Amino acid sequence: MMKNAFLYLCLILLPVSLYAEDGSALWLRYQKLPENVAEQAVLDITGLLIRGESAVIKAAEEELRMAMAGLTGKEPVAVKKSGRGSRQSEPPEAGTLVIGTADHPEIGVLIPQKEVEQCGEEGFLIRRVVTRAGPVTVITANSDAGVLYGVFTLLRKIQTGEPVSALSIIERPAYRLRLLNHWDNLNGTVERGYAGRSIWWNREEDATVLAAQYKTYARANASVGINGTVLNNVNASPDALKPEYLRKFAAVADILRPYNIRVYMSVNFSSPAILGGLPHSDPLDPSVAQWWKDKVKEIYDLIPDFGGFLVKANSEGQPGPQNYGRTHADGANMLAEALKPYDGVVMWRAFVYEPSGEDRAKQAYTEFVPLDGKFADNVIIQVKNGPVDFQPREPFSPIFGAMEKTPLMVEFQITQEYLGFSDHLAYLSPMWKECLDAITWCRGPESTVAKVTDGSLFGHRLTAIAGVANTGRDVNWCGHHFAQSNWYAFGRMAWDHQLSSMAIGREWLKMTFSHEGDFIDPVLTIMMRSREAVVNYMTPLGLHHLMGWSHHHGPEPWTDIKNARPDWLPRYYHNASSTGIGFDRSPSGSNAVEQYFSPLREMYGNRQTCPENLLLWFHHLPWDYGLASGKSLWDELCYRYYGGVEEARFFQKQWDQLKKFVDAERFTHVQKKLKVQTTEAVWWRDACLLYFQTFSQREIPAELERPVHDLDELKKLKFNMTHHN
Repeated sequence: MMKNAFLYLCLILLPVSLYAEDGSALWLRYQKLPENVAEQAVLDITGLLIRGESAVIKAAEEELRMAMAGLTGKEPVAVKKSGRGSRQSEPPEAGTLVIGTADHPEIGVLIPQKEVEQCGEEGFLIRRVVTRAGPVTVITANSDAGVLYGVFTLLRKIQTGEPVSALSIIERPAYRLRLLNHWDNLNGTVERGYAGRSIWWNREEDATVLAAQYKTYARANASVGINGTVLNNVNASPDALKPEYLRKFAAVADILRPYNIRVYMSVNFSSPAILGGLPHSDPLDPSVAQWWKDKVKEIYDLIPDFGGFLVKANSEGQPGPQNYGRTHADGANMLAEALKPYDGVVMWRAFVYEPSGEDRAKQAYTEFVPLDGKFADNVIIQVKNGPVDFQPREPFSPIFGAMEKTPLMVEFQITQEYLGFSDHLAYLSPMWKECLDAITWCRGPESTVAKVTDGSLFGHRLTAIAGVANTGRDVNWCGHHFAQSNWYAFGRMAWDHQLSSMAIGREWLKMTFSHEGDFIDPVLTIMMRSREAVVNYMTPLGLHHLMGWSHHHGPEPWTDIKNARPDWLPRYYHNASSTGIGFDRSPSGSNAVEQYFSPLREMYGNRQTCPENLLLWFHHLPWDYGLASGKSLWDELCYRYYGGVEEARFFQKQWDQLKKFVDAERFTHVQKKLKVQTTEAVWWRDACLLYFQTFSQREIPAELERPVHDLDELKKLKFNMTHHN
């Protein structure tokens, strides 16, 4: 028994010891802090007083022990425990860290329970309290989960060099549900996955090894406040509901539970017909509804805290209620009724489109807004941040603010489907902030997307946010060491959408690489400029969907395949011709601007007032159209594309100067990735400009370097998917 326990402990600690610099430990490396910071941490925390015996509290205690040993170079601090019912007349010794829920008597003496009420269900309070025995630090909450999040917050503060003696924090999460969506298939492949095969499915490793990996995954998520995970692809196989797969869901749920993470499942709407042998899956048929109720009971018998279903229906060929002449509300409410007795939720995706002459950007709004107020109270509509499909830059979806009676959740994409896969450094927090901070004007200038979705504007109790995960079996989890920053940033922003991208990036760099300012400052500059660089060398000025129609990676602006779906083709979106370029969504075009509230519809609809970074999203403009810079549209496009390439080259040069700050393995890995990024930035620039030049009949400005490719050569280049998987 002792031998097995020792082996299990070694497996848990493996990423933190032998292989700490291969990225497997993520931002929880717990490497020795600078001496002065470590010494202060030891002085601030000399002992532990733990209140509580739950698995969640034990996970918090284990994390504290491991972290303090790694960060300070000392043995784990001594733990002093007593039973829940005991009382101590003397306060804890100076330097004690006290953790537990606020209803424990010893904690109630130190922190009035009324103050902790502000923390809500999962929030926490951290405070330095001076007693007659000296200063002590208290982490308390209304739930064990809140205590866990408080412990991880304290450790983050210590990791980033903030003295414990200065802490006085009360936090509560912005969203009730904070989830990762894994687009993982049961055969082990990952749709839009660029970090290896699925961590969940079709694995042959020993169960102990998998448990250790899943525990690291759980710790990483808990450290940033993520409390739910969908284990399978939204393009769901009905097989996920078979008993053998339900047992796998249950086994994973058991490992994640001590870290306050619930498991969710994507389901195929046609499952009653495919698995249950019913003649159809009509949501208004009582036999179909009963099949789902029976299946839900089967799930909860295995997973008592199962979170609920994620559903993609009537989109991209997926079945749904419209197959039977029913509405999205009919389908969602039928599933919601089955889940309701167990406090389960339905996350019904609003990503719906079918090939038609209508502007694809309008379709989700057209289908869902008329259904406002018709969904059950345990249904939330999951809306992509933009109206098309996770493009490098989009306006926010007009659905946000247009459905006041229905809870909406924003869906971001952490995996870089349209931003260079795991080969390009693209820090996505600024993109997500751009969406969350956008003003919808549904109730005036304070009506941001964040306030629409976090419940504060319309008073919804059910609130949520989701990110499409970028994890896989690669040793560093995400394929690119800097792609880890997007997983981290999503969790931090889901907890507190008021955090700045710079603050999040600085935290992550300190925890993942180094405290050295001479390293952090230039690398943070790279991160903060990276997303805009990608936009410029791929899709500047509001261009979108210029990617290859099958793989979504390299540029294929010329793609126009006979009989293919028109809304998959780049030419459908850029509309380049001798007269100009861009998609006309103004009142004279598809009038998609009408879906936004005033004054946005007027601002977007007028080419003179439309923001330049969205100009070609909303307008088809002549090549010689004059911009604010004084340049013509053609020249501005050229400068944007070339500027993006120069940014990629700048990133390379900056990184090359930082070798002394980074271990050799990670330095070389990132260096190679940046070289690929620069090469592909040139590929993008040349492909798009040389193709558009055939319509504009204009020259690339003489002061810019000549393209290194020719158009015929570029059209023959084929993207090698094997390289990325």
